[in-house]
Amino acid sequence: MTVDGGGAPATPGEVAEERRGEYEVSTDPARLDVPAVHAYLTRSYWAEGIPIETVRRSIAGSLPFGLYADGVQVGFARVVTDRATFAYLADVYVLEEHRGAGLGVWLVDFIMRHPDLQGLRRWSLATRDAHDLYRKFGWTELKSPDRWMERHFPDVYAMNP
Repeated sequence: MTVDGGGAPATPGEVAEERRGEYEVSTDPARLDVPAVHAYLTRSYWAEGIPIETVRRSIAGSLPFGLYADGVQVGFARVVTDRATFAYLADVYVLEEHRGAGLGVWLVDFIMRHPDLQGLRRWSLATRDAHDLYRKFGWTELKSPDRWMERHFPDVYAMNP
């Protein structure tokens, strides 16, 4: 993990980037292709129909991670965090045509190594089908699901286009 591709270790609060061949991961929000992120999320099972302005606000309130192939965005993730005690991993994806090369594993590994996300007491996420990916990084099912509560509005994007 480097700062601005310069080779020095990233420090908290700075842009972090890492390259592997034609691919690069970056936390630089200025590089994000928000319409591309929106295009994927709006067809995903977890954010179907999400308005682009909601995507913009979600990125602004998070630590975003873009995955790029030769400068074109092919993946994304974001972490909602106070950078001290808690992190929620959300909106993780790699475009279908780039899957199978370990990019999802690399993206999650990069996120887990980010200096702003070290020493946190708790991480959480929700997934329907990527449990095996997250188990590689020590994620487990809730140890005490009886302690967790939620307010869930699955049709919010359909109600507020």
